[in-house]
Amino acid sequence: MRIRFCLAALTLVGGAGLTTLSAPAASAAACSDIDVVAARGTFEPGSLGAIVGDPVFSALQRKLTGKSLSSYKVNYPADLSLTSAAQGNSDLVNHVRSQSAACPNQRFVLVGYSQGANVVDNSIGISSAGAVVGSPIVATIPAALEPKVAAVLLFGNPIRAIGKSVTGTYQSRTIDFCAKGDPICENGGGDVLAHLGYTANAGAAADFAAGKV
Repeated sequence: MRIRFCLAALTLVGGAGLTTLSAPAASAAACSDIDVVAARGTFEPGSLGAIVGDPVFSALQRKLTGKSLSSYKVNYPADLSLTSAAQGNSDLVNHVRSQSAACPNQRFVLVGYSQGANVVDNSIGISSAGAVVGSPIVATIPAALEPKVAAVLLFGNPIRAIGKSVTGTYQSRTIDFCAKGDPICENGGGDVLAHLGYTANAGAAADFAAGKV
């Protein structure tokens, strides 16, 4: 399993092709207090993502005991195609729009790992164009729904390697983890395995989100 993840990370850095793991379509969430919307990394298996999404959701469940939680797996290829991140960007924004209409009191925690961080960046108005597996913005969460986003949790965020970060409206609600040497988020980083260790940050991410909801 670790070798498979390592190959996926190396693919991100070097651009070699791998067979895409198909992503099942996620169903709409019920009217919970908090909907955790997770965009997985390139070729990442797991319900919400084995390295980040699943561990973060579990940590949030333990931390936010007084609130009901639901989850949504952003439906996008998470592969190396030029439109992959853009498809995720569109799906994430559409999900937030539809859930907000169906559940007016629901709030959101957005989670993005690797390419999934590009998806989240774009959705909150920070373009990932020019970053590894990035894309131009194709949709943004409407300003009227912006207060419903309680927290943004990013891991191995590729825009950091091109000198960008989340600024503006969402900055104070965002925590952005970049492991030392991670070549996906650190310009000049050379430790591919660092990109695979973000499960260790799940607890800290949940603590941060708990302080925002």
